[in-house]
Amino acid sequence: MKSFGAKLALWYALVSTATLVCLTVIGYYLLNQYLINGLDLLNEAEFTQIKASLGPDYDRLTSAKIEERVRRTTESASVLFYVEIHQRGEGVVFASSNLGDRQLPEERRQRLFNVTIDGLGELRVGEFIHGPMNILVATSLSQVREVMDGYAEISVVMICFMLLGSLMTGLALSHVAMRPVRLIRETANRIRSDNLSERIPVSDVQDEFSNLARLLNETFDRLESSFNQIRRFTAEASHELKTPLSLVRLQAEKLLVDGDLTPAQEEAVQLQLEEITRLNTIIEELLFLSRAEAQAIKPVLQRQDPRQFLQNFAVDARVLAEDRGVQFDESISGAGLVDFDPKWIRQVLLNLLTNSLNVSPRGCLVTLASEFTSNAWQVAVEDEGPGVPPEQRECIFERFVRLTPNQSSGEKGSGLGLAISRSIIGMHQGIIRAEDSSRGRGLRVVFEIPLPPQTPQPGIEVSAGIRNAAHRPNPVTKGR
Repeated sequence: MKSFGAKLALWYALVSTATLVCLTVIGYYLLNQYLINGLDLLNEAEFTQIKASLGPDYDRLTSAKIEERVRRTTESASVLFYVEIHQRGEGVVFASSNLGDRQLPEERRQRLFNVTIDGLGELRVGEFIHGPMNILVATSLSQVREVMDGYAEISVVMICFMLLGSLMTGLALSHVAMRPVRLIRETANRIRSDNLSERIPVSDVQDEFSNLARLLNETFDRLESSFNQIRRFTAEASHELKTPLSLVRLQAEKLLVDGDLTPAQEEAVQLQLEEITRLNTIIEELLFLSRAEAQAIKPVLQRQDPRQFLQNFAVDARVLAEDRGVQFDESISGAGLVDFDPKWIRQVLLNLLTNSLNVSPRGCLVTLASEFTSNAWQVAVEDEGPGVPPEQRECIFERFVRLTPNQSSGEKGSGLGLAISRSIIGMHQGIIRAEDSSRGRGLRVVFEIPLPPQTPQPGIEVSAGIRNAAHRPNPVTKGR
């Protein structure tokens, strides 16, 4: 049970029900004692009548006189009472007719006790001393037991209703009590890197929830200040880095143009230019990631069928693959409308393609597959390279992660390509993942973009390999 409100309601129901159970048990004991005490009073009243029937000369009465005087009194109350009189030295001198041949037992240590007699059931017995006589008066406990059984049944029903009622009441109370928490959660969920100015409403009441809201607002104040400092630093650092790098590049190019360098010096300057270009690329990529994480980049979504877009990209991809000595093939199946920004999705495809070409040996096959599922447009780029172990497939989408680089390509990736791809797909509310290749070796990187509402269902497969006029490829972000 993950909801604290549900836990609170359950605790309330259990405590309420447990309280009722305790009160019911105590009530059962008290009622039972009260009813038995009432039987004791009845027995005592019957003894009083018997004592009056015996008269003041009870100590000189014979067994026959006792029988004569007591019989009339006991017969009139035979429905309620069983009477037996013991006289010292003579034993039983009288027994009411409803006892038959049965005998009431005596308890030497107790004057009030319960006994069970065959044919009569459970009796409540009171033993009274009257001169030389022990008078036992008993009455049935069956009515008391019936009352207590009815009490127990009613108590069980009440406990069940109490459990259900307290649970419903607890849910209602917890819903009301947890409203400030829900308000805090909803507001905190809206506070993101692009909306750090919103704060949780705080009431004037000085309670735990208000103090928590104030504490969270103070935390958001500090986070907003930190984010603003980071953004200022990123913007200022990028500006300050670009200027000296541009000057260094210009000076290096000027040295090459002058032509006064030895071959070794010229090679060194060329290497400097390559590293400066690579450093500029890394700066641009880091700036893109920072802006994407701050949600400062908004893709221009166009609702269109991606078939023509993929066919145009396939033409450029085939050119890049042939330059690396790698085969390329595409499979475009299904039809439908998707909301996506062609510029950014093209960048994702170029990143995935470049990674696959960098790790694929010459003569291997790289494929691009597009299809529609029930709720998403799915695109996969698959290669026949060394692949990535399952435990490392998630980390390849982190920054500066480069696995199994292909040194023969002569190119160094920045390790930011897949991180940028994940950010772009995230801007389209999609997901990207790496999985096993369907050909038994290599890696398959798949991204999915959800379909807009009321998008037509996937159509039939169209023939792959339709070629259009080639488009010049955009600069490619390298590095897996």
